[in-house]
Amino acid sequence: MKRLLVINPNSSIAVTEGLREALAPFEGPVRFDCIEIAESPATIFTEEDVARAGLGVADRIRRDPEADGYIIACFSDPGLDLARSITAKPVFGCQEAGILTAMARADRFAIVALGPASVARHMRRMRAMGVLGRLAGELDLGGVSAEDAGRSDAVYAKTRAVGQELARMGAGALVPGCAGFAPRRAQLERDLGIAVVDPVLAAAGMAMGAVLA
Repeated sequence: MKRLLVINPNSSIAVTEGLREALAPFEGPVRFDCIEIAESPATIFTEEDVARAGLGVADRIRRDPEADGYIIACFSDPGLDLARSITAKPVFGCQEAGILTAMARADRFAIVALGPASVARHMRRMRAMGVLGRLAGELDLGGVSAEDAGRSDAVYAKTRAVGQELARMGAGALVPGCAGFAPRRAQLERDLGIAVVDPVLAAAGMAMGAVLA
């Protein structure tokens, strides 16, 4: 059986458990090993957090060279380019995968970010990807944790309101900007009436295609 290492670059065990729950229905042809990085903060907020998390991601990949592929389960894709430079195995970042999948679902997409500091970072990545022309907009939740993104009713209500505003701005697909949103994806899609792309599941689908081909 093929094995994919899913790296949660933060230290939240609850977020890792949410990843396991979201990926469990797709196990069979592949196994998903989900881990967190204990020395990281519980949420990746700052540029320093991203830089340190990227080194942690690279370290975990070096420690597990037998995996058939790797998924970086953080929307900032920390260490993605570094990881691709140290292994010939496929490495997928959930921001990149989520955006590409959203553009396959709708002409224009939007992103909900955890906090304002994330928006500029996401914009840089989208500029590098050449996809800003299809971005309807990105709005943030004011600075919530990765764990609360998928577990807090109050945060969900705010996410729904922000998603409704992004839909009014023309988004036909929404990408929640954190792996922690996974437990609420289906509910959010029902409430908004537009496609909601779980970026981790998007990366998992691409990874499965790569290792099973």
